[in-house]
This record gives sequence, structure tokens and C-alpha cells, in this order.
Amino acid sequence: MTPQTKANSSAKMSPKKILVASVIGNTLEFYDFLLYGTISALIFPTLFFPTAEPGVGLLLSLSTFAVGFFARPIGAAFFGHLGDRIGRRRTLMMTLVLMGAATILIGLLPTVSQVGIWAPIGLVLLRLIQGFAVGGEWGGAVLMISESGHALRAGRGTSFVQLGSPLGLLLANGAVLATVTLTTDEQFLAWGWRIPFLASAALLVVGIFIRIRLEETPVFVELERAGKVDKAPVASVFRKQWRALLIGVGATAVTFGGYYVFTIVSVTYLAQLGVDASVVLTGLVIGSALSIPVILFTGNLSDRIGRRPIYLIGSVLTAVWAFAFFPLLDTQSPTIIIATVAAAMMIWSVIYGAQGAFLPELFPVALRYTGSSLAFQLASALGGLVPLATVALLGAFTTTVAVSMFVLGTAIISFMATMASRETAPALQKSED
Repeated sequence: MTPQTKANSSAKMSPKKILVASVIGNTLEFYDFLLYGTISALIFPTLFFPTAEPGVGLLLSLSTFAVGFFARPIGAAFFGHLGDRIGRRRTLMMTLVLMGAATILIGLLPTVSQVGIWAPIGLVLLRLIQGFAVGGEWGGAVLMISESGHALRAGRGTSFVQLGSPLGLLLANGAVLATVTLTTDEQFLAWGWRIPFLASAALLVVGIFIRIRLEETPVFVELERAGKVDKAPVASVFRKQWRALLIGVGATAVTFGGYYVFTIVSVTYLAQLGVDASVVLTGLVIGSALSIPVILFTGNLSDRIGRRPIYLIGSVLTAVWAFAFFPLLDTQSPTIIIATVAAAMMIWSVIYGAQGAFLPELFPVALRYTGSSLAFQLASALGGLVPLATVALLGAFTTTVAVSMFVLGTAIISFMATMASRETAPALQKSED
């Protein structure tokens, strides 16, 4: 098939087909990745670090959670290179299969009582594979839509890809909540925790079936036809686009700083208070559902008013809510906790709706997969330290104000980086010209 034929084939693809495939694939990747976070806070200290003191066991478990984030920038560089060299479609298929396989194997992993030290070693290795795989997923997923649709509506189109995170969290916490509800504490500890991981096998089959039908994006096909494919995209990003990379990382900081405090840390904190896990899980499920229309709204709005205003508003809202979050959790009222966590998810989603368009637009077409993936995943690697940092802060200062100040710091970084960036929305750039 000639490049021109491929271009024509891609041009005839249904936009809805591309959108659905991107959303489902991204949702499955985030389901697999975020499921680990919830389970690691609930039972991994008991199953994989049983000889440690309770507090130390929790820190060790959260450390394995963080390990996956350190692998994400490596995955972003590796798959970003492939995505900018051989195409978006084939690269995304690799990330999907790798992530699904790692998640299934976690569900089959023996515990310390069965194989001793090899259990936590296996857990860390599989978590590294998860992080490596998800590192290349997001950039390709947003490009599949933005490069196959109308540039002036990139915010609206890529906001659907951004649904992968809340939908993945919704599926992950919904699966855990259902399993916790349908099993006793003893059953969940013995075998019930494996069910959500093993369910990834069915999701993987669905994802492969959908993605294998996709064609390459018209933009990449044209780039390839014109002979403008960059031979060393990772080196080119660091050498020529370092300022855009720094802005992307900085602007993204608050979405991870706030997100993991509002989700993973809240599960851990409330467990220490003796609040039933189902309460915060319910709040996360409801919040994930409510964040969906917010993401779609702010993504669409960013096409009209710009990406920068959305980022600035989201940074301020996150900073404010960080100081209300823990006092409301401290009430230990199930109703208030559910509402608090749900509201936090909605606030986080303000920026996330515009993110899928903003980060790729910071980079030239030939470096978009690599540049946007690195910006997103370098920030996420820092986000992986959030649970560890906040637990340490709580232990050192015995007050949640320290955690709120931490979130405030990430909000300030994002606010300043956004102020230093240019407006990337094509419609606004055209009107300014």
C-alpha cells in the first residue's frame, strides 16, 4: 500500500470510530494502572510486606506504587520515539498488550507466604512494566484524535480521550468496591483482590479487537510521505524543544499533585481513621462519573477561550480545595466524605479537559508524540512520589495542613508555567494574526 493510498484510507475513517477506539484503549490502560494504587493502599502491606511494622509496611507498599511512575518517563521516551518514527497506531497496540499482560500477571502473583521475598520482587517488576507501558499510551491516544480531526476543535476531540482516566478510575474502584461488597474481609484478603486484576484479560481482548481495526493518522502519513520524520525525536526534544518541555511539565504538575492526594492518599488517610474503605471508594466512583461532563465542557471551552485560562482557573481551584479537603474528611461523616472526594475529582478535571490539546500543541508535528508524552509522564513521575511524600509529611508534622501546603506548591508551579506559556489554541492564534 502506497503512502497516498494509506492517506486516502485514513481520510475515509469514521471520526467516531477513531474516538471510540482511543477512549476505550486509554480507559483500559488507566484501569490497569490505577487499580494497583487502590489495592496497594488496602491490602498489599499485609500480603507482600507482612513482617514490617504497620506504618513501614504501608510505606513499602506505596513505594511499589511509586515505582510505576518512575518507569513512565522511560516508556514515554521509548514509545515516543517509536510513535514519531513508525507511527501512532502500531505503537499504541504495543502499549495496550504490554499493560494488559502485566496486570493479569499481578492477579496471578503468589504472596510472601507462598514464595517469600520473590513475591515483592515480582510485584515491583510487574509494576515497572505497567509504568513503562502507560508511559507511551497517553500521547498516542490524544494524537490519534487530534491528527484525524479538525485542528480548530482539538480541545473538544481530545477531551474524549481524557475520559480514559476518570473512566479507568471508575472501573477500577467500581471493581474493587463490588468485590469488597460481595466478599467477606477474609475472602477479599485470600483471593478476592485478584478478581479486578484478572478481569483485565477480558478488557484486553476488547481493546485489541477495537484498535487493530484503526489506520494510521493522516498527519503522520503526510509527514512520512514528505520525508520529514525525525530520526532522533527524543534528542531533538531535549535539544530544540526544552523550553516547551519545561512548560509542559510545570503546567501539568498540579493535575498530579492534587489528583493523587484526592484519590490514593484519601484512601490511606481514611483507613487510618478507621473509616470503611467503601465510603471513600463510593466518593471516587461518584466523582469519576461527575468529572466526565466537566472534562468534556472544559475541553470544548478551551477551543473558544484558550487553553491558558482553563489551566489558570484549575490551578486556583485546586489550591483552594486542598485546604478544605482534609478538615471535611476529618468529620468522618460518610455523606460529607463522599461529597468532598467527589468535588475534588470535579475540580481536578477542569485542567484535565484541556490537557489533551494543550501539551501536543506545544511541540512541532514531527516531535509531538515524544514531546507531549515526556511532558505528561515526567510530571506523572513526580506525582508518583505524592503518596510517599504526604505520608511522610503527616508523620513529621502530625497535621494535614502540611499536605495542603504541598498541593498548594504544585498549584503555584502550574500557574507560573501557564503564565510563561503561549496560547496554543489554533482558533485564537488565527484571530490574533
